[in-house]
Amino acid sequence: MKKVVVSLAVVLGLGLLSAKAQGVMGGIKVDANLSNFVLTDLDGIDSKMGFGLSVGGFTKIHISENFGLQPEILLHFKNSVTEVKTLNSETDFQYFGVELPVYAFGQLGNAFIGLGPYVGFGIDARRKADGMSDVELYKEYGTLKSEMQRWDFGAGAMFGYYFIGKLQINATYKIGFVNALNANKDNASMLNCTISMGLGYRFGD
Repeated sequence: MKKVVVSLAVVLGLGLLSAKAQGVMGGIKVDANLSNFVLTDLDGIDSKMGFGLSVGGFTKIHISENFGLQPEILLHFKNSVTEVKTLNSETDFQYFGVELPVYAFGQLGNAFIGLGPYVGFGIDARRKADGMSDVELYKEYGTLKSEMQRWDFGAGAMFGYYFIGKLQINATYKIGFVNALNANKDNASMLNCTISMGLGYRFGD
């Protein structure tokens, strides 16, 4: 995971050098998100999308008139519902975390599209059920491993459009490549999946 972070930093650094003569601008964004998990080898269990929110900032680095890089830093709240069909029961999965995506984007007029990797880190994750105490999913209980691990790495696609001056509307889709499970990671997998849409405001010309 350290190699991934270093690689993203190198890409960002090269982009900054290349964009020196083209211009760099920053901005802020707020997104509403829908998230769940892609489950493997967890028979009888479904993960349903829940509503969440992310806020953060971005830097738009123009390498040429129609091409550039857009690194972001986002603080997010995500929520999903896990349904155990055999027990006819549902629990809420909620977590806070940080994501660092870097998109290579192409721009045509006011429209732009981007693709790139992201690194995520979980700050707090809990499983909630009616009438029961919260279960902290990153916490070790006695000799038991934590149910989930904090790191994520994946890829995302971004679509956007500038309107009313410096405002932008954007939509993203992200899929994780790293198993979110820790204690049961050798027997099953849970991959993060997020769809988001929101507004951004860029500073500068």
